[in-house]
Amino acid sequence: MTFETITIDRQGPVWLLTLNRPQRLNSMSQAMLGELKEACDRMEADPECRVVVVTGAGKAFTPGFDLQDQAANTPVGREAWQPVLQRDFDNVIRFWTLSKPTIAAVNGPALAGGCELAMACDITIAGESATFGEPEVKFGAGIVVMLLPWIVGPKKAKEIAFLGRDQLTAEEACEIGMVNQVVPDDEVLTTALAMARAVAVVDPMVMRRTKQQINETMEIAGMGRALDRSLEIDLELEAEGSDDKKAFLNELREGGLRGALAWRDRRFDV
Repeated sequence: MTFETITIDRQGPVWLLTLNRPQRLNSMSQAMLGELKEACDRMEADPECRVVVVTGAGKAFTPGFDLQDQAANTPVGREAWQPVLQRDFDNVIRFWTLSKPTIAAVNGPALAGGCELAMACDITIAGESATFGEPEVKFGAGIVVMLLPWIVGPKKAKEIAFLGRDQLTAEEACEIGMVNQVVPDDEVLTTALAMARAVAVVDPMVMRRTKQQINETMEIAGMGRALDRSLEIDLELEAEGSDDKKAFLNELREGGLRGALAWRDRRFDV
């Protein structure tokens, strides 16, 4: 399989999917989202694929959706935002709904949409230096895939979301249920692959049904409806437009990401 922004390494029944834009810390561009959809379609359809491991190339998992895409072509109004946010949502939640078990091997920052992707995987292994967070409110944006309250509970979810916390350590993320295990940085991928190989031994029908049992329990509790409604609210937020978001994107256009982040962080030096 040949892609431009991701790679797939078929290791027998375990397929290793690597987000491969290290020069941009593996931020999820529109091109990457398209390739993720194609990859997930192939993994779903191929009986040889029993378990999927997701990681990032280089020093990051992914900081989320590529804001430079938005800066270059900023949607305006509800109709323009709807397909953009729906695509973001669909490509993250696909790792939750995929019938094959999914394991995230988080090897660095996993922020915003990247944090949501790590939570959407069935199991999450993190390196000791990995960081997690949802910084969206700091630059006037909303959370696209509101998995947080389902994973960590509403009180902790509000703390993370309201403060835009983006420096949760791997240990803290493990304590609140975002992460299953924390291992030394150089053991993240080997640990995830070893776990995947153990899972792959099980009859795939049994594994598929077991994942279905757990996911449908969450569905009965209202998770699907809640996520859909959260996406609608995020669409309303982006369609209305935040002055903070407009200023941030302007800083991004003029000074690049580093300058925009410096502008963002100066606002919170209180």
